[in-house]
Amino acid sequence: MASERWVFGYGSLMWRPGFPFVERRGATLHGRRRAFCIYSVHHRGTYERPGLVLGLAPGGACRGAAYRVDEADWPEVYAYLLEREQPTETYIEARRHVRLDDGRREEALCFLSDVRHPQWAGALSLDRQAELIAGAAGLSGRNVEYLRDLVEHLREMRVRDGAMERLLAMVEARELAG
Repeated sequence: MASERWVFGYGSLMWRPGFPFVERRGATLHGRRRAFCIYSVHHRGTYERPGLVLGLAPGGACRGAAYRVDEADWPEVYAYLLEREQPTETYIEARRHVRLDDGRREEALCFLSDVRHPQWAGALSLDRQAELIAGAAGLSGRNVEYLRDLVEHLREMRVRDGAMERLLAMVEARELAG
């Protein structure tokens, strides 16, 4: 039995994991990409005014963070992750190999976008994403703050994502225009 487990984060888990871990490493997941592809009716929007949250959409690759969790902490961490990541069951729990920055390859728990779920938004234009994010808010706060946190933390990781930066500029312009 393994004495540790890994969790891959590509959104808010990168800057606010909320669980105990032994090690944090930059990591890359191949075969999935970070995208605003999930309608948020809980954390960053409501049923009446959905926002958008990130998902791991099929295709490409995604830079994120991998957390090594001690086996003794795993039951509590796993329960926490299910409560946090699955309020409306929009993700598919999976184990995928990630490449850590130090070259190791580890199997990690990932939450992949469920393309068959009613909250799956799919590939939206940047303009449509900006329209949905601007002004949306849910139990975890304003949707634009989630996007802003993402862009800031990607920069801290030295990951430049031009599309996310353009999206943030578009959302901020919409919010200023009122």
